[in-house]
This record gives sequence, structure tokens and C-alpha cells, in this order.
Amino acid sequence: MALRYFLSCFVLVLIFIQAGSLPNMAYAQAPSKTMSDKEKEVRAVWISTVYNIDWPSRSGLTAAAQKKEFTDMLDKLHAMGINTVFVQVRGASDAIYPSKLVTWSRSLTGKEGKSPGYDPLSFMIEETHRRGMEFHAWFNPFRASTGGSIKELPQNHPAKQHPEWVVPHDKKLIFNPGIPEARQHIIDAIMEVVENYDIDGVHLDDYFYPYGEDTFQDDRTFAIYKGSMSNKAEWRRNNINAFVQDLHQEITAEKNEIDFGISPFGIWRNSRDDSTGSDTTGNSAYDSQYADARSWIRNEWIDYIAPQLYWSIGFKPAAYEKLVDWWAKETRGTSVKLYIGHGAYKLGSNTTDWKSSDAIIRQLQLNRKYPEVRGSIFFSAKTLLNNTAGIGNRLTQFYN
Repeated sequence: MALRYFLSCFVLVLIFIQAGSLPNMAYAQAPSKTMSDKEKEVRAVWISTVYNIDWPSRSGLTAAAQKKEFTDMLDKLHAMGINTVFVQVRGASDAIYPSKLVTWSRSLTGKEGKSPGYDPLSFMIEETHRRGMEFHAWFNPFRASTGGSIKELPQNHPAKQHPEWVVPHDKKLIFNPGIPEARQHIIDAIMEVVENYDIDGVHLDDYFYPYGEDTFQDDRTFAIYKGSMSNKAEWRRNNINAFVQDLHQEITAEKNEIDFGISPFGIWRNSRDDSTGSDTTGNSAYDSQYADARSWIRNEWIDYIAPQLYWSIGFKPAAYEKLVDWWAKETRGTSVKLYIGHGAYKLGSNTTDWKSSDAIIRQLQLNRKYPEVRGSIFFSAKTLLNNTAGIGNRLTQFYN
């Protein structure tokens, strides 16, 4: 009898396998925190903490109130079809987690360096994964402070400990990308999160050399560190390339399974300056922020690129459709995935192009014509949650 029972069970298992399913035994295990399908469409949103743009809604809230705001946000975004969040964990050489290298963010308590009484990053990751969504830690690499005075910073702030790393610029403090020790400090701060938290990715925004770089005072740094380079622009690009490459190597060595990507300004170069650039006439990341995304892609120092294409379809100086086509061709044949950054924050404005949520939906429809486009990231969460111009409803329909 025992043998007959065993054979019967064995036959049932074979039938289930052939049918492509098994009994409910596997559900004793928790579902994976990430989607294993590498071809999945990323439907993401940026959640800004600097200036309390998205979260928390204001500084000084209790820990319980901050937690509730975030979980409510996740629930609404998840219902909308969003499957990934890019949360700003470092807005300006600060942190929304306990750090040995940088100070607590003022966005949490209203006072830089003051603990909120819990670990927001750990809580956020747990709640995001609980909903089957991915959590990518977003870092602003080179902004040292949103204020212009080192004196006002806490004693343990990196800019106060190393004032020689800092350049005052446009009423802010910027870490000088030309100083190797400053670059390594930023990498160390990012790796602190990589090593200690269960994140799905590391994300950098578009702040490398600052906008308005022509007034950025780094002549002395250039004289010290230029080596054999005589062209200051090339030297600046080399500094950023070295930073990206070094960070990529450290992330890969520590946790090869997580994604590393960057969201540069949407124009690499204009065709008037480089025949291989895009048919546009706007600011150029290559010439202004010294961010050479082409090198990052071709050397595969990144897993994905997410250009910020914050212009509408048909906008003559920088038409969305022309830029999607350009970036699709740029990533074609490489291992680098292409996500598109959408300027949802412009919706509801008085301009004809952005008056209706159709502006974003048309972009999403266009994206699907390009197999290279693997997803979208919307700036920012507040616009979607406020359902500005009906975008929350439209995305729910589009994705679900």
C-alpha cells in the first residue's frame, strides 16, 4: 500500500509539472522583492526629499506621521501601476538614514544633523518591497549644501571638515569634482548605503558640474590636478568619467545584482556642435555639466540611462520625439537599458503643450514604438498623487 501511495503521488507531481503548475507548496516562501523578468517595463517615480518636495510633506513631523505619509504614497502609486520608486536618500551631502559619513537631512526634522528617532531608509525599503515594488536609492552626488555658508553647517558635516573640497556657487555649496579625495568621499557615502541596505539600485541625478558652470571657480584645482591635460573642459569631463567608472567598479564588486544608473540632462550634445548629436538647440550636458553619457554607455559603466526629456512632442528647440529616437539609437546594441525621464511636473500649466495629461500619454505611446525604451520615470510623485490634469487617472488606465 505504501508503495502504491508513493507512486500515485509521484504521478500527480509529474502531471502538475507537465501542466506548468504545482500545488500551493511554494507559497510558503515570501515572494521575491523584485521582478525576475529582465524585460519588465519600469514604471517609476522620483520621490524628492530635498526642500520637502515630495516627502515628508514638511519637516518636523513625528516619525509616525512620516511613516504614514510614505505608506499612503506607496499604496496610491502602486494602485496607479507604478512598480518602482527612486527615493532621494541624499539631497545635499546629507542622509535620511543613520550615517557615519554625512549628517541627518534637515528635511526630516527641520534641523540638519538632528535624528528623526528612527531609520527612514530601512522603513521605506521594507514597505516598498512588501508591495512587490523596487526601491532605488537616489543620490545627488556633488551638492554639499543648499545653503551658501559653511559656518551654518554642523561640526561633523563633510564640507565643514574639508572646506578645501567646497566651491561656493549660486548661493549653494558644491563639492569640487576636480579633487580626487572629494570624489572618493562621495563614493564612500554611496557605498555605505550599498553595503548596509537591501536596495535594488543606485541612482544619480543630473548634478555633476553645476548649471552655470562658466562661473564655477576651479582654476586653482585645474592647475594642481590637470596633469598633462591642457583643455579644462576635457579635464572636467575626465573627472566625471573617473567618478562614474570608480563608483561602478565599487558597486559591482560589492553587489553585482543591483542596478546602477544615471539621469542626465536630456540633451547630450546639439548637432550644431557635434554632427552626431541631436537635432536640438538647448543646453548640452556634455558642454555644460561635463557629463559625457555617451562614454558611460559605450564603456558600459552603467546598467541604465534615464535622460530627462522634459519637453513636449513637437517642441522645436528640443522635441521629445527627436530625443527619444536619438537616445534609442545611442543605446542600441549595448547592454545599457534606456528609461525615459518625463516632466510630469509641467502638467496643468498655462502652456498649450502641457495643459492636458495627453502630453504624457502621447509620450508613453511613442515610447512603445522603440524596443530600446524599457520604461519611464516621472518627476515627481507629488504631481501624480495630486492627479494634476488628471494624470493619475490616465496612468491608471494606461498601465492597468
